[in-house]
Amino acid sequence: MEGHMARFALLLCITVAASASSQTCEPKKVNDNPWFHVREMLIGCWTSFVAEDKAEVHILNLADMDVKMFSLDLINAKPMNLILTSSEALHCGANINANINIYVNNDSKIIVHANQYYNNVHKQDFPTQDEELVKWAQQKFGGVTSFTTVQNLKTISITGAAGTKPGSPNCVLKIEDASEKRFMKIDATPLASSVTSCSPQQQNPSDEDELHIINIPEDASMCNVSLHVDTKKIRVFLRGPQGTTWMIFGSEFSSVQFASNNDVLLSIFKQKIPPHYTLNSDNAEEVQRKALDVYKISTFTSYTEVRPTGSTISLALARNDSSTEPAVSPNITHQMPLMMQLYTSPDYRSPLDPSAKVQSDKRIYAEISMHTLGDISLTIKVIRCDVLSKGSCPVVEELPFIPEACSSSSCPNSTRLSFSLDQLQELMSTTWDLECSVQLCHNEKCGDGGRVKRNLEVTQPCLQPPAPSCFDFGLPGVLGIAFGGFLIGVLLIGALWFIKIKTGYPTGLDMSSTAANLPGCPCSGAKRQPVSTNPSPSENSSANASIGSTQSTPTSSMA
Repeated sequence: MEGHMARFALLLCITVAASASSQTCEPKKVNDNPWFHVREMLIGCWTSFVAEDKAEVHILNLADMDVKMFSLDLINAKPMNLILTSSEALHCGANINANINIYVNNDSKIIVHANQYYNNVHKQDFPTQDEELVKWAQQKFGGVTSFTTVQNLKTISITGAAGTKPGSPNCVLKIEDASEKRFMKIDATPLASSVTSCSPQQQNPSDEDELHIINIPEDASMCNVSLHVDTKKIRVFLRGPQGTTWMIFGSEFSSVQFASNNDVLLSIFKQKIPPHYTLNSDNAEEVQRKALDVYKISTFTSYTEVRPTGSTISLALARNDSSTEPAVSPNITHQMPLMMQLYTSPDYRSPLDPSAKVQSDKRIYAEISMHTLGDISLTIKVIRCDVLSKGSCPVVEELPFIPEACSSSSCPNSTRLSFSLDQLQELMSTTWDLECSVQLCHNEKCGDGGRVKRNLEVTQPCLQPPAPSCFDFGLPGVLGIAFGGFLIGVLLIGALWFIKIKTGYPTGLDMSSTAANLPGCPCSGAKRQPVSTNPSPSENSSANASIGSTQSTPTSSMA
C-alpha cells in the first residue's frame, strides 16, 4: 500500500512539474517575430522654412557611429546653413560650395575637413540638447527646415532640389520612423535591435485571454518605447530598466489592459501613469511567472525580449489576419471611446431612446462614461457643450450645463450633468447634434479627452387653450357662502333701521305714509287740502298790472 502511495505522489510531482514548465518558455533568436514588429524610431522634423537670404537650415544629429568617419557631398546643394551635432568623436569630409555654411559646437569632437571654403566652417557655442538646439537655430536663422537623426552614418549627398516640405514652417520635434525617406540621400547602416521570443505549449483558447509579455533586460540602456496595438481585447505586461517609458497607441483603449514596472503614457492622456508592480529581476522565467501572477491566469500568448540599440523604438502588434506589417503612426493619437446617455429625470433611471423627441421646455439629464482602462482610475471633466443643427445652413449654439452630483461608487469612470433646451425654442431646426468636450484626469492632472456626440430631436411644446374655470364647492364652501349671505342681509337691515332713526322719515317699511307726502300719488288715504282762490299780493299786483296794460291799449288806439 505504501508503495502505491509513493508512486502516486511521484506521479503527482511529475505532473505538477510538467504543468509548471508548460506555463513558461525559453526565448530564442528569431528572424521574424510573429507577434511584434520592431522598428528603430528617431527624433526629427521637416518643415517649409526658408530664410530671407534664400538659405535653408538643416540640423544633423549623429548617433551610434560604429565607423568614426563620414562624408558630406554638398557641391550641388542649394544655399544652406548645416548644423552638425554628436556626442562622439568624428571626422567629416565635406565637399561643399560657397553657399554652404557648416556649424559645430565649440566643445564638439567633430572635425570637419572641407575640400575648399574652409572659412565656411564655423565653431560656435550653442546647446546640444535637441529642443534647445532647435530654439537656438530659430533665434539665429529665423527657423529650422529639418532636424534629422542618423545612426551609423556613412555618406550624405544633397542635390540641387529644394529640401523643404510643404506645410508648416515651424519645427516640432517628434518621433519618426528611421527608414523615412527625405530630400537627402543617406547611406547608413542602422543597428538593429536584438529580439528573442517564445510561446508556451499551452495556448489561450480565445483572443480575449491573450497576454503578451515584453521584457527589456537590465543590460540594455533605458529608452522610450512606443507600443502599437490593434482593436483586439488583449493584455500586455511591460518590464524594463528603471527610467524606461512606455507609450501606448491604439484605436480602442477600452480593449487593452496593461501592467508595467515603469511609467506609462497613453497617446490620449499626456500624464504619466505610475508603475503597477515592482520587479528587479529580468530573468525570462521570473518575468513570465510575475505576469501570470499579476493577471491571475494560468498561461500567456507570447514572450518577447528586446535589447534596443537606440533611445527610442517602436513595437507594433502583428495582426493574425494579415501577413503584412502594420503601419506605425507614432504621432497619430486616438481618443478615448466615450459614450453619452440621456435621461428624462434626475434619478437617471429612465434612459431616453435615441429616436425619441424631446420638448424644448423640458430639462434633460446626461451621463458621459467610458470603459475601464487597464487598472487605472480616470475621472471625466466636462469643459463645454454645444448643439449643432443639421441642414444646409448649420447653426452652432453653446449649451449651458449644470454638473450633477454623483459619488464615485455610483458613477465609476463617468460624470453627470443637466441642461435646458429653452434657447432652442426660437430656432427653426429640430434635429441637433449634442457635442461635449471633456478632459480626462488622473491624480488631479488632466489631459484632453476628446469630444462625445449624441443625436437629439427637439420639438416645440404643445400650446393648449386654457380650460374653463370650474369651482368645485364642498360642504364647507356652501355653509360659508350661506353664512356670508345671512350676515350681509343682517347688516343691510341694520343700516336701514339706523337711517330711519337718524332722519325721522319713514322708511320703505311704511309705504302708505311715504306716499302721503308724494304729490300726485293717487294711493293716499289722507284728505286733499282745498286750493285757495285768492292770489297772493305779489300775484295780485302782477295781475293788475297786466290788466291795466291790456285795458289801456284800446283807449289809445281809439283816440
